[in-house]
Amino acid sequence: METVIAFIIIFGSLVFFHELGHFLFAKKAGIMVREFAIGFGPKIIGIQKGETLYTIRLLPLGGYVRMAGEDFDTVELQPGYRVGLLINAADEVEKIYLNRNVANPDVLFLETESSDLEKELFIEGYDDEGQLVRYNVSRQAVIYEKGQKTLIAPYDRQFESKSVGSRAMAIFAGPLFNFILSFFIFLALGLMQGIPIDDPIISEVQSDSVALAAGMKSGDIVKEVDGQSISTWDEFVKIVQASPGAPLQFVVERDGSLVKLNITPSTIKDKQGQKYGQLGVTRPLEKNPVKAVVYGAEQTVNWIKEILGLLGKLVTGQFTLDALSGPVGIYKATETVAQYGVYNLMNWAAILSINLGIMNLLPLPALDGGRLLFFLFEAVRGKPIDKQKEGMVHFVGIVLLMLLMLVVTWNDIQQFFFS
Repeated sequence: METVIAFIIIFGSLVFFHELGHFLFAKKAGIMVREFAIGFGPKIIGIQKGETLYTIRLLPLGGYVRMAGEDFDTVELQPGYRVGLLINAADEVEKIYLNRNVANPDVLFLETESSDLEKELFIEGYDDEGQLVRYNVSRQAVIYEKGQKTLIAPYDRQFESKSVGSRAMAIFAGPLFNFILSFFIFLALGLMQGIPIDDPIISEVQSDSVALAAGMKSGDIVKEVDGQSISTWDEFVKIVQASPGAPLQFVVERDGSLVKLNITPSTIKDKQGQKYGQLGVTRPLEKNPVKAVVYGAEQTVNWIKEILGLLGKLVTGQFTLDALSGPVGIYKATETVAQYGVYNLMNWAAILSINLGIMNLLPLPALDGGRLLFFLFEAVRGKPIDKQKEGMVHFVGIVLLMLLMLVVTWNDIQQFFFS
C-alpha cells in the first residue's frame, strides 16, 4: 500500500506540474482552457471554476490541458436549425439551447438562417412570427445541449488565433515545468539532507557491508586505492565501481595515522546486466543554502545530459527496447527506491520529472516535441499545415506510442513477474 501511495503521489505530481506549465502559459497568452485533467478515461471528480473544468480521471497515466479550438470543439448552427435563445439586459444572447424542450418562458425560439459564434458573434433567423431577426451574442455565452453546457470560444480566445511563439511557449511550458520541478526537488534535498562534499571521507559504513567486514570506519579519509592517489570522492567511487569482485588495497587516514585495508567490492547489476563494484559506504554531506541552489541546478543539468546520453545509445542501438520501462517498471523501481527512505524517493522523483520532460520533447507525433516541430514548419513556410493532415499525423503517432507502451509494459511484466 505504501508503494501504491508513493507511486500515485510521485507520478501525479509530475503530471500536475507538466500540465500546470501548459495551463499557465495558455492563460498568459489569452487562450481559453476548457479542461485541466489529471489522468485519462472516465471522470472521477470534476469541479468547474470560471471557464475551466478541473478533473481527476480514472487512469493515472498522464493528463492533459484542453484548449479552445484545438479539437474542433466549436459549435456551428446550421441553417434551419431551431434553437432557444435567452437574452440578457444588454440585448445580447447569453444562453443558447440546442434541445427543443426548454421550460423557460423567457426563452425565444429561432429558426437559424446564419450565425457566427467565433468572430462576428451573431445569430440571425426567423422567430415564431416569421420575422427575420438578428441578435448579437455575448462573449461569455453558454451553449446547452442534452444536459451539457459549453462556453463559446471567440476566435481571439482560441489556440490557433495566437502567434506561433505564444502557441509554442504554451506547449514547451509543460516539459519546462518538469525541469523546474526537478530543480526545486534537488534544492529541497540540498537544504534538508545536505550537499555532497568532494573530499573522499567515509561518512557512514553500512551494516553487513564488505567495507565494515574489512575494518573501514566512519571518518576514514581515503588517500590511495591500489597505489593510485585519491583526492576526490568521485575518483574513489570510479575505481570501486570499475572493480566488482576484484581485491583492492586501500590506504586511509584515521586519527592522523595511515591504515591499510584489503577490500573486495561486492558486485551489483543494473537492468542491462552491467556489473558494478560496491563497498557499502556513504558520502559526507554539508548544509549550505547557497550551495544548495547551485547543487539543484547542477543536478538538473547533469541528469538532463545523462538521460540524453542514454537516448543517444538507444538510437544508435547500444541499448535495446528492453532497457526502457513502462508504468509497471516505474512502479517496481519506485517500490525498490521507497525502501531506502524519503530522500532517495525525492531524488527518484526528480529524475523521473526530468525524464518526463525530455520524453515529451522528442520530435515525435502526439508528443509536445512533435507539435513544436509543426510550429517550426509553420514559422519557416509562413503558414500553418492543414489541420486535418496534422491531426492524422498525431493520430498515427498516438497509435504507435500506445503500441510501444504495450510492448514495454509486457517486457516489464515478463521481467518482474515471470523471470
